[in-house]
Amino acid sequence: MSDSQVHVIFGAGQVGHTLAARLVEDGKNVRVVSLHRPRSVPAGVDTRVVDVTDADAAAAAAAGASVVYQCLNAPYTDWPKRFPPLQRAVVAAAEKADALLVTLENVYGYGPTGGVPMTERTPLDATTVKGRTRAAMTRELMAASEAGRVRIAIGRASDFFGAGVTQSTLGERVFANAVAGKRADFIGNPDLPHTYSYVPDIARGLAVLGSDERAVGQVWHLPGPQTRTTRAVLELIAGDVGHPVAIRPVPTLVLRTLGLFNPMMRGLAEMAYEFEEPFVLDTSKYEAMFGASGTSMEVAIKETVAWYQNTGSAT
Repeated sequence: MSDSQVHVIFGAGQVGHTLAARLVEDGKNVRVVSLHRPRSVPAGVDTRVVDVTDADAAAAAAAGASVVYQCLNAPYTDWPKRFPPLQRAVVAAAEKADALLVTLENVYGYGPTGGVPMTERTPLDATTVKGRTRAAMTRELMAASEAGRVRIAIGRASDFFGAGVTQSTLGERVFANAVAGKRADFIGNPDLPHTYSYVPDIARGLAVLGSDERAVGQVWHLPGPQTRTTRAVLELIAGDVGHPVAIRPVPTLVLRTLGLFNPMMRGLAEMAYEFEEPFVLDTSKYEAMFGASGTSMEVAIKETVAWYQNTGSAT
C-alpha cells in the first residue's frame, strides 16, 4: 500500500525511471515529471509532461511533494547553458512545496585528483568547462541550503552503466559492440582502476537519501560495484558474451582533433583525464551510515549484457 506522501521525480531518463520503480516497490506514492511523456513507467505512477524551465509549471508539478528528486540532465554539448537553469527551477519547486530535495550529481566537479580516491571532502577544483559548471551548481545548492530555502541531500555517482544506459563510456560502444563481436571503443588507459556506478544501485541510494533524515544537508557518494580496472570489466563482459572482447583505443589526441569540428568529441576530450589516472570513488561514508548496498560487478555486468542481448542495438 502506498503512503500518502508524494515523491516527485524530475527526469524520466534511465535513473529517473529506475528510481520510480524502486520507490513504487518501497510503497511510495510516485510522480514523474519530464519534458516528454515517458515510454513506460511502473504501474500506478503519476506522469506529468512539463517544461521545467517554466517556473510556475515546475512548481505546480511538485505541489504536495514531501521529497523531490532532481534526476534531470541537459544535452552533453550544451551543459553550461542549459543545465543550471533546470536545477534552479527544481530548487524553486522544492522550496515552494517545502519538500526535501535529493539531487543526483556526477563527479565532474572534483577535477583531476592525481589518482587519489575521491571522498566527499575532495575540493571542487574542476579544470574543465563541464566540471566548473557542475561545481558551480553544487555551490548554488549548498547556498540555498545554508540560507534555509530548502533542505537538500546530494548523491554522487561515477560513470553510469546498466540496462538502457547507452550514451556513456560504458554504454553501447562497449556492450553492444561486445555482443556483436566487435571491438570495444575505449578512451585512455584500460589498466587503471576506474569506478563505474550501476544504475539500480544509484536508484537505491537516492531512495535511501530521500527516506532517512540522517542524509539531510550532506553529500554522499553512492555505493556500487567494486572498483576494478576497465580491462577487468571487459574480461567479465567477455565471459558473459562467450568470446574475447578486444579494445579499439581512441587516443585523446584524436578526440581533441575531432573536437575542433565536433562538439560531442570536444566534450569527451575535455573529460579524458578521468581515464588517464586512477579514478576511484570512495563510498565508505555512505556505507558506514546506511550499510553496503552495491551490486557485485559480476551480477551488474551479467544483467547489463542480458539487456543488450535482448534489446540493445549494435553500433
